[in-house]
Amino acid sequence: MKMKKVLILGSSGSIGRNTLDIIRSNPEDFILCGLQAHLNESILLEDGREFPKALLCLSGKKSTSDQITYSGSKGILQLIEDSNADIVVNGIVGASGLKPSIKALECGIDLALANKESMVLAGSLIKHLASLHNCALLPVDSEHSALFLLLENKKKEIISELILTASGGPFRNKKLEEFDSITVNEALAHPTWSMGRKISIDSATMANKGLEVIEAQQLFDFHVDCIKVLIHPQSYVHSLIRTKDMALYAQISEPDMRLPIQDALFYPEMRKVPWTYLDLAGKTLEFQEPDLKKFPMLKLAFECARQGHASPIAYNGANEMAVEAFLNERIPYSAIAAVTEHTLEHDWSQKHEQADEILESDQRSREIAEQFIREKSK
Repeated sequence: MKMKKVLILGSSGSIGRNTLDIIRSNPEDFILCGLQAHLNESILLEDGREFPKALLCLSGKKSTSDQITYSGSKGILQLIEDSNADIVVNGIVGASGLKPSIKALECGIDLALANKESMVLAGSLIKHLASLHNCALLPVDSEHSALFLLLENKKKEIISELILTASGGPFRNKKLEEFDSITVNEALAHPTWSMGRKISIDSATMANKGLEVIEAQQLFDFHVDCIKVLIHPQSYVHSLIRTKDMALYAQISEPDMRLPIQDALFYPEMRKVPWTYLDLAGKTLEFQEPDLKKFPMLKLAFECARQGHASPIAYNGANEMAVEAFLNERIPYSAIAAVTEHTLEHDWSQKHEQADEILESDQRSREIAEQFIREKSK
């Protein structure tokens, strides 16, 4: 494999830090050509000193450092254009990751996609651009990376079901009547993964899994009725597929984000990992149906996937606003689903093909959600 030039978006987050670990471990295979962080200037500058050839972008605030040459949301797009990257790892959280995904593909750059919102908001557009510009579209979520590998070289007509697993988060065994009293710190305490604040809350509510259902529908072009979610507390089985003969095929590994990132960076090759592999001897694997009364965000996601059009856009926008309000202690934990459900009661039957139209619906969903949050927090 020739050396690949890698650009990391969201370099100070979990995806970014793990991607840097892969690059450090494989200096003969990768050149880091650029880094973007939102607010964490100190980490960005530290990484810049370690990788002096990397272009740097701080998008969330102005920097006085001469090392940082790009700023703002437009700076991210310019960074992508100037980077001459072979692959962009998009680890930006939320809808703000959409335009960078589009820009990377328009520049003919392979996209390692951890920003699930790109597919939720604009799956058809993203796939069209990847095909038009002959770019690889490589999922970095552990579940979708697993499905990508499981489905590779298999004819679609023999697949009857895609199964995404979920740890169940910190409240899998909590009584429903106790949900109103859940605190921010309790919701941030994920039992398996180390993640940012927003994604940790999404994992607690299972909105994260809901977004992944929509992402799988878009990415692999399966009807939502062929997609299932199972609670798997051990987080060893990342996804499964069921074929028409009722056989199950699974991807099983340690819950370590470095694996799907490494698979994406080396694609189409596969390399041995330098860390400990999973030994199944003595391990227990449990699976349960999710309780949709405890996790209404998952139920709402399936409904949005069935409705299509702009419903997934509204689901994501409302959830982002509700999570921010909960983290700022403006609303209780249980109101996250209420805000999202209220927003989805509006008309989302519009069909969007362009990014600007998609972002208009995204903004509308946020305005509706914010108004409801204000009313709830009076």
